[in-house]
Amino acid sequence: MNAMTDISHLNRLSNQHLDALEEETVFILREVAAAFDRPTLLFSGGKDSLVMLKCAEKAFGAGRIPYPLLMIDTGHNFLEVTDFRDLRAKELGAELVVRSVEDSMKRGTVRLAHPGESRNVHQSVTLLEAIEEFRFDALIGGARRDEEKARAKERIFSHRDGFGQWQPKAQRPELWTLFNTRLQQGEHFRVFPISNWTELDVWQYIDRENIALPSLYYTHKRDVVERKGLLVPVTDLTPAKDGETVESRDVRFRTVGDITCTCPVESFAATAADIVIETLSADVSERGATRMDDKTSEASMEKRKKDGYF
Repeated sequence: MNAMTDISHLNRLSNQHLDALEEETVFILREVAAAFDRPTLLFSGGKDSLVMLKCAEKAFGAGRIPYPLLMIDTGHNFLEVTDFRDLRAKELGAELVVRSVEDSMKRGTVRLAHPGESRNVHQSVTLLEAIEEFRFDALIGGARRDEEKARAKERIFSHRDGFGQWQPKAQRPELWTLFNTRLQQGEHFRVFPISNWTELDVWQYIDRENIALPSLYYTHKRDVVERKGLLVPVTDLTPAKDGETVESRDVRFRTVGDITCTCPVESFAATAADIVIETLSADVSERGATRMDDKTSEASMEKRKKDGYF
C-alpha cells in the first residue's frame, strides 16, 4: 500500500467516524424537538455551538430550526465573537435571545466581590432567570466529555431539578439510546448532543464542512503577558501587572469565553486543517491550556454545574 493509498484510507475512516457522530447529533437534536415543549439551543458563537448549529441545519433544513438560540452574555465577551453570533443567527433566520449578567447585576441577583471579578461563574444566575422567564424545559449545550472530569460525568440528557441543580448520582440511565425525558413541574434538562465528540473531531468536522468561525480561532498577532503558565491577553479588562513584559505574539484561541478568564495559545495555524495537525500533538486539554478560572479548586466545574452552570 503506497502513501497515497494510506492517506485515502485514513480519510475514509475519518469521514465514517464523523458521519457517525453527525448522525448521533442530528438524532438527538430531533429527539429534543419531539420530546419537549419549549427547548432552546445555547449559542455563544463559539466553535462547538457552531458545529451544533450546522448539525441542526442538517436535522431540520436551513432556516427551519424549531427552537430559539439563547446566549448568556457576561458583558465581557470578545466583540469578534458576539458580532459573528449576531451575523450567523441573521443568516439562518433564527430567533436569538440574549440575556445579560449586567442586567442581573442591576436587579441585585448578581453581586460581584469586587469590580474586577470574573463574571463567568455568575452566568448561572442569569441562565436560571432566563429559564424561568421563558419556561424552557430543555437547553441544548455544546459541552463535550473530553473537556474535563466533571463534564465526563454527564449524561446526554442531563436532568436538572426545580432549582436548576445537577445531581451526578441521580442521573438517569441511557441504555440503547433510550432517553427518559419525563419532567416534574419546574424541572428541565440540559442536553449535550456532541458529548461523544472530541476537540479533534470538532476541528475535523469544521474542516470537512467548511464551517465559518470567528477570526479569533485562527492565528493573529496579539499583545500578551506570561502569567502562571498561560498567555494572558492584554486588554482594558486584563491589563499587564507591574513587572510583567508585554509581548506581541502569534496566537489563536482554542476556546472563546469571557475575556477575563480566556487565554490564547501560541500558534501559526491559519486554517482548520492546520489546527487539526496541532490538535493531534496537543498534550494539554483545551480548558487546561486556556482557562484562568479553571486553575483553582473553588472554581471547579463540578461545583459550578451543581449550582446551575452550563
